[in-house]
Amino acid sequence: MIDKLELFLALARERHFGRAAEACNISQPTLSSAIKQLEEQLGVQLVRRGARFQGLTAEGERTLEWARRIIGDTRTLQAEMRAAKAGLSGNATIAAIPTALAMVHELTTALSARYPDVTYTILSRTSAQILEMVGNLEADIGITYLDNEPLGAVLSIPIYRESYLFVTARESPLAGRSTITWKEAAQATLCLLTPDMQNRRIVDGYISQSGATARPIIETDSVIVMVSHIMNGSCSGILPGKTAGMFEGFERIRLIPLTDPVGSHIVGAVAARNDPHTPLVDALLRQCREMAVD
Repeated sequence: MIDKLELFLALARERHFGRAAEACNISQPTLSSAIKQLEEQLGVQLVRRGARFQGLTAEGERTLEWARRIIGDTRTLQAEMRAAKAGLSGNATIAAIPTALAMVHELTTALSARYPDVTYTILSRTSAQILEMVGNLEADIGITYLDNEPLGAVLSIPIYRESYLFVTARESPLAGRSTITWKEAAQATLCLLTPDMQNRRIVDGYISQSGATARPIIETDSVIVMVSHIMNGSCSGILPGKTAGMFEGFERIRLIPLTDPVGSHIVGAVAARNDPHTPLVDALLRQCREMAVD
């Protein structure tokens, strides 16, 4: 049944028989047959079918909760036995919001020193995608905001507090300022992250508090795209301190603290509320606690 629950989890995640089959490296008829067999074993209909996938039934939603729990526990057992036999190894998948990517190396470098046989896959995702990936067991942990929008049923560990800087070119009329208000920043020619990013919603919130409205000429989901436009002088941007700090030594860029209001938000790790966690997730969470800054 475990194999069928894995396939059911993939179908619930992809919400499409063809994509789920492709993700599992099997044919679509094989996937459909496995789901039907699972329904027969459980004695209920799990999937609403038509010409295409139409969602899960109420029984399917409940089964999905159990599938996540059973699969999570099975993976934990397998990982724990491997670790007991050969030490901690395997691949850790870390999903992080784009503005936290600059700090992930602190986590992986510290863990690599302790556990050299562990490898890492680091993915840039929105906060909503991170919660979904953690819930669907696609990511071992996520690095995201903890205090701005609801997290749901996850374990969370604060790591650091994020503050915000106005990032502009050396030739900008604002480059000589020691501080700049959010209202003044809103009046600049801006490149900002896209609205699906929680950082953008935070930035819009502070600009709104100042009585202004952001009207960026460029929106992007890439910090590199933003900084490249700032460097050529076509616009300015707003970035968290840890991300902006990566470019502090660039002669063509100036970083200016934002004030009125002075705001900050907590960034930290999230993981599924499994008990116990896999040894690898436990190691990741312990390291996050060690990194925590008051």
